[in-house]
Amino acid sequence: MSGQALPAAERIRRRPDFERVYSEGTRVRGRFMDVVMLPNGGTVSRLGVAATRKLGTAVVRNRAKRLAREVFRRQKVAAGLDVVVIPRREMLHAPFASLEADYGAALDRGRRRTTGHQGL
Repeated sequence: MSGQALPAAERIRRRPDFERVYSEGTRVRGRFMDVVMLPNGGTVSRLGVAATRKLGTAVVRNRAKRLAREVFRRQKVAAGLDVVVIPRREMLHAPFASLEADYGAALDRGRRRTTGHQGL
């Protein structure tokens, strides 16, 4: 992983934003993570990571968040899309190339499901 940070404008941080994506977005299950996506009407794509205590200790959750942010940073999606990643335990032991492939496949499946949405 590089040392480049994900800018604050590209992160989902507020609970109402997460809830809006969960309630109105398209959920896609992947092997290592679930991805929920929703057009946000803006010019920047944003990422949120929902790593719950069910995943493990704080160290484990923080590692999962770092991995998800790096995958998002490397595989930029169309502008104006909110993406929430829900990591699974398997994510922590998978090779990074597999994580990138799983994330890309989940985004593609989500785009096909939401052909009616503009900007995906």
